[in-house]
Formats: sequence, C-alpha cells, structure tokens
Amino acid sequence: MKKSFVFVIHLGFWVAYFFLLFVILAAATMGFSSGISPGYLAKVGFSFAVLPPFITFYLCYCQLFPKYIQTNKTGLSLVYGVLYAVGAALVGGLSLSLFFGSGVMFKDGSVSFLSEIACMSLIGLAAGIMGIILKGFINWYDEIKLKEALLEKNTEIELALVKAQLDPHFLFNTINNIDALILRDPKVASEYLNKLSEILRFMLFETKTEAIALSKEIEYIEKYISLQKTRTLNDNFVRFTLSGSIAHQMISPMVLIPFIENAFKHTGNKKAADAITISLAVTDKKIVFECQNKYSDNNKSQIADHGIGNDLIRKRIALLYPGKHDLSITNVNQCYKVTLTLTHD
Repeated sequence: MKKSFVFVIHLGFWVAYFFLLFVILAAATMGFSSGISPGYLAKVGFSFAVLPPFITFYLCYCQLFPKYIQTNKTGLSLVYGVLYAVGAALVGGLSLSLFFGSGVMFKDGSVSFLSEIACMSLIGLAAGIMGIILKGFINWYDEIKLKEALLEKNTEIELALVKAQLDPHFLFNTINNIDALILRDPKVASEYLNKLSEILRFMLFETKTEAIALSKEIEYIEKYISLQKTRTLNDNFVRFTLSGSIAHQMISPMVLIPFIENAFKHTGNKKAADAITISLAVTDKKIVFECQNKYSDNNKSQIADHGIGNDLIRKRIALLYPGKHDLSITNVNQCYKVTLTLTHD
C-alpha cells in the first residue's frame, strides 16, 4: 500500500476520533458550560482523551502487531497490550498532575488518581485495538497485492524461462550430438537421450509448485551441464562443485538455472579449461550460489543483456525471496560472475 494512502487512512481515523471526542465533550458540558473555561477543557481533554490513546495506538501499531501478533504470540500480545495501555495512562495521569495537581481532573477533585488511570487505560486499550485492526488491514492488503504481483511476474517469468530453456538451438544441437553418438556409442547416446527427456519433464511438470527439494534442482543442473558437455570434447570446459548438506533444503524451482544457461550461451572459447565454474555452498541458514564464465570480445555486446535479462531475473528473485536474498553481478576482465545468496529461517 502506498505511503500516501496509509497516511490518509491514519488521518481519517484521527479526524473521526476527534469529531467523536468533540461531540462527547460538548454533550457532557452542555448543562454547565459557563463554569468551565476552554483552556481548562483543552488541558483535560489532551491529558485524558488524546495522549493515552495516541501513545497506545502507535505502540500497538508499530510494536505489538509485527513483534507479537504477527508471530502468533497471543499471550505476550495480551500482556504487552495491557502494559502499553497502562503506561500510556500513566503518562496521561502525569500530564494531568502537571496541569492541575495530583488526583485532580475536575474542579471538585472528586475523581481519584487511580480512577483516572483506570479510565484512561480503557480508552488507550480501545485505541490500541483500533491500531491493531488498522495495521492488520494494511498488511492484509499488502499481502494480496504481493500475491497478485507474484502471480503476474511468475506467469511472465514462466513464459520467458520456457522460451529460454526450450531454445531450439540447444534442443537441435543436443539431438544432433545424440544422433552422432548412436553409431559410435549407442549406450552413451541412450543415456544422453534419457537425460534430455528428464530435463524436459522437469521443466514441464516439476516447476509448477512454489518450492521443490534442492536436490531436484541440483539434479536438473547436473543433467543440463552433462548435456551441454556433448557439444565439446573438452572435459574441463565446466566445473561444478557442491558443499554442505542439501537434505531437507527447499528452493523455488529454476531460480539458479537461468544464470547457468546464460553462462553456456555467452561463453566463447569452449576449449579453455574452467571456462565456466559453478559452485553451490549450503548451510542451515543460507544457500550461496556462484556462476562464473569467461567470454571473448566477439560476444561482449551480448553480455549486457545476458540471456533472458537480468532485470527479469532480479524481479523474480525479489518476489520469491523478499528481504531474504542478495544478488551480486560483476563483469571484470572478460569474466562475468554472478553471486546469489538465499537465506531462510
């Protein structure tokens, strides 16, 4: 939700609150208005009906909801909600004491300090509940908009990824390489054909879910690399290393493969050793992916866009891992390097 719209909602709430407060005060003082000065009424109203609810409202809005209610800490939410209301009431009571002296709210002094605190706590608690409701509404609205944006971007990304991964050149070259292997080594050709079939099956069916096992993503990457190797006789053309335990780790499907696909697409010299280096380091809290490829001046002009587009990839990762990712891309000395860190709870 836009900040300007949030501001309007807050402003509307307080305008409605002060209008209601004005009506109540006008009705309460209608019979004896001549005996109460406007200055006295303003001081009492500020200390009693403005300061405590304002403090409690924003404590619940900014602290209680995100720290306790949103994390399902019901007991702590109730405790801190009451403490916020009582604390705000004490501030209001102190303000009354500074204006009129201890325990005095009306001129006859009939209302005790504890009664003032109890009454102000109830008013503050009511305002705090409104703050929680308002914050919950804004969060609910933001989540709906985020889901809509994610659905829209995922559709866009899926189309772009299908176009990128089902590249006719990649498919034709792979099929031609397999065809050439059939007479020379039918067994190896059959293995490559099965890998190609598994890759296509993965792309068409496994990528429909929001998250898959990291082991499946790695299996897909290894098969993709293996198929790409059929296009060169250089066994050291690409190096892939994996460290850490991948058991029980989950990842959004096809988050890593666009970078690998781009690396193969833009690497010029397929005879160089370690022309492409890929590493994946996994810990309990994060996944660190690095993909580096060398390129020549001949395809330097294509590096700027680099495959399906860095902007598109960045947007998808930002939607899938909001606040839980770090993407760094460098291009130095004809070496293009991508570092992606994904963190999780």
